Amino acid sequence: MTKLESLIEELCPDGVEYRSLGGIGTVTRGSGLPKSDFTETGVGCIHYGQIYTYYNIFAYDTKSFVSHDTSLKLKKVNTGDIIIAVTSENVEDVCKCVAWLGENEIVTGGHTAIFKHNQNPKYIAYWFQTMDFYEQKRRIAHGTKVIEVTPSKLAHVKIPLPPLLIQHEIVRILDNFTELTAELTARRKQYLYYSKYLIDHQPISEHTKLGDLGKWHGGGTPSTQNKRFWDSGTIPWITSKDMIGTVLSRTQDCITPEAINNSTAKLLPKNTVAVVVRSGILRHTLPIVFIPFETTVNQDIKALVPKNGISARYVAYALRANHDELLIKTKKAGGTVESIVMQQFLNYEIPLPSLEIQESIVALLDRFDALTTDISIGLPAEIAARQKQYEYYRDKLLTFKEIEE
Repeated sequence: MTKLESLIEELCPDGVEYRSLGGIGTVTRGSGLPKSDFTETGVGCIHYGQIYTYYNIFAYDTKSFVSHDTSLKLKKVNTGDIIIAVTSENVEDVCKCVAWLGENEIVTGGHTAIFKHNQNPKYIAYWFQTMDFYEQKRRIAHGTKVIEVTPSKLAHVKIPLPPLLIQHEIVRILDNFTELTAELTARRKQYLYYSKYLIDHQPISEHTKLGDLGKWHGGGTPSTQNKRFWDSGTIPWITSKDMIGTVLSRTQDCITPEAINNSTAKLLPKNTVAVVVRSGILRHTLPIVFIPFETTVNQDIKALVPKNGISARYVAYALRANHDELLIKTKKAGGTVESIVMQQFLNYEIPLPSLEIQESIVALLDRFDALTTDISIGLPAEIAARQKQYEYYRDKLLTFKEIEE
């Protein structure tokens, strides 16, 4: 018998009580916090958008600060409190939360809820990831373009509440799972660091603006009401949902030659680079793929047809190596949907060595690419297996027989 099984048999053999969040603590809405209030130093703060971008489940420090005077107008977050993003573009992401585990008091702003309680904060944060919580939030979420779960409704969500000793043991087990996944993810980051170093440290290499690498093309969506544009289509049509991995292999949708001739969709040659420039995914990721075949793209994507002497595969690697900086420097501030400011994007510079060196870099990075991006082998397969294992045990550990009253 495991330690957890022994504790359950000893402390709650007949089941555990399910309590509403409002019954074990308080759920309150955060105050308004525009990004323009951020300062270089001061009182730590977590903006709701940062919950999607920078944090996983726990936070020990903040990425932003506000002045002392501004902090007086905002809701306070103490060690152990849970910060919940109560708006999103979809039900899956709404109510993503982070447990504040830093020692200092911080603040948070609008579009968040703060859950104050006297339970194990990691236990609460882990439970917010379960299917149990997902099914409950799905029933209380509302909205179309913007999905919201109000703090008042969130307070009625019920959570299994075993004794603290059991909560601590569950957290210990799940922490071990997350540490293993973190180690694998760190190995992927090492590869990204290596690829950036390789690209940035060529002995003879000019820096060239992205706008000068060739011609950037936009796309469009053929009318879905016209069946002649879609039925039996054979020409790949790329949307954000297709932009996975480093090399595109297929698209979920295809269009017809008639759509090319009579809509805003334009046929692009093989060996292009596609970048998502408008999508909610830009909160945390800038999808970039190399396309080895003729294709079309929708209006949320820009595609580069490079000039002679420029390897599209090299450009794709260079953009991915500078992913984080590109996202920070070119993403539009504010707006209902995340987007890239194209002029800033086109002015961004990357090293551009000779074609011979470009191709040697590509050959070297191609050897690593399968190990770090192929979903069937290497790190991605191992990370996916660990993630499935973690999700299975997380939901199993956080599901209890409800005690009969």
